[in-house]
Amino acid sequence: MSIRNLVATAKLNRRKVNVHSEILDFPGVLTKPKQILVCLPGNLRQLTFVKQFLPTLTELFKPAEITLLSMPGIKIADIFPRKGFHILTPTSDQMTWSGLAKKNYLKLLQENKFDLLLDLNLESSYFTSSILLGFPKAVRIGRGNHLGEPFYNLEIKTKYLRDERNIYRSLLETLSLLKSSRTKTATPDHSG
Repeated sequence: MSIRNLVATAKLNRRKVNVHSEILDFPGVLTKPKQILVCLPGNLRQLTFVKQFLPTLTELFKPAEITLLSMPGIKIADIFPRKGFHILTPTSDQMTWSGLAKKNYLKLLQENKFDLLLDLNLESSYFTSSILLGFPKAVRIGRGNHLGEPFYNLEIKTKYLRDERNIYRSLLETLSLLKSSRTKTATPDHSG
């Protein structure tokens, strides 16, 4: 492990101690987010798959405002649609030497009051991990067997290991099922 990775890991471990997640009402909290931050992967192939699922994501969380956060230095505005999304492309100077989001950038993000964060990274990212820890009161969703607590308070496991398209499809289908199960249980039965 490089010195940079050791420093990033040590800083994240210090931040993890201070994160105390709220007890959330699942799946109820999935039905009412207002501000969503989607943490995009840094891998071009995975970005291509994510782009295909943007209409599904929009439909799933309508009418919430969705902000797409790219990895530092990766310009996605040319390949991702601007209509219906806010796009944040942090510069490399908004990241520490060890790869974490700088505190002033994290404060800037926190001003948006995101109440749901969806991590679509399939590989670990110190930058995204530091963002997730910066929102302890938000719903933080990610792929199962990836980062775990306290980074996520909802992990979605999938049977797919390397098939990126099906991993993303499975994540969004599971979220849709969770949301619809809440809608069905909340609707009173007036039959017979």
